[in-house]
Amino acid sequence: MKVALITGGAGAVGAAAARLLASDGFAVVLADLAAERAETICAEIRSDHGVEAVAEPVDLTDPQACRALLEAVRRRFGRLDCLVNNAGRTGAPKIGTVDLATWNEVLVMNLTVPMLLCQEAQPLLKASGGGSIVNVASRVYLSGTGVAYTSSKSGLIGLTRVLAVQLGPDNIRVNAVAPSFLNTPFNTKIVAEDAGLAASFRKMSPLGRLGTAEDVAGAIAFLASERAAFITGDVLHVCGGTQLAPQPN
Repeated sequence: MKVALITGGAGAVGAAAARLLASDGFAVVLADLAAERAETICAEIRSDHGVEAVAEPVDLTDPQACRALLEAVRRRFGRLDCLVNNAGRTGAPKIGTVDLATWNEVLVMNLTVPMLLCQEAQPLLKASGGGSIVNVASRVYLSGTGVAYTSSKSGLIGLTRVLAVQLGPDNIRVNAVAPSFLNTPFNTKIVAEDAGLAASFRKMSPLGRLGTAEDVAGAIAFLASERAAFITGDVLHVCGGTQLAPQPN
């Protein structure tokens, strides 16, 4: 049985990706600080899909955490076929008010942690005959929204491309998904309190709606599958066309 490791697995996108990968036959490991929520999702996956689903409580900002997490996967399953770097954070939005501590925290979680996880996952993916790494970036790399967030997600796309080149000989594909603003619990307060902002995001899309966690999960599951066997180093925009230049009415 193939094995997928999803960071931020207790969040909306991570949980949706875990459920779709499980439906495709993957055993799943959900790494998240929210241990109770992650275990609840794992129990649902075990019941609904009949595959192994394991919650791994982890603080990925701990310098030893990435190595320990991959070692836990190796001990439990002896293989890894898919790594989904989904965990992330926001902060430091304005250049005039950026403080170095917050800047560093955002870059560590959004860029350094995925790099370290890819580094630790490479031997296990290679030993399994290859596999897929999917980095959850953001559409903001095209336009910018927050100083630290945009910088980190742009860097994540750069990491995706260089690792596609370096890991390709091991039959490891590396791609990114770039969602836009999503209608998820993470953004519920924004949608509820600022109807005008939500309407603006809807208007930006030719499809006229906000994205969902399931929209992003579908792209992740595709890139993890054999249907994407000849796709690497790419960025799949999951943003309803908002990556396109705006058109006049």
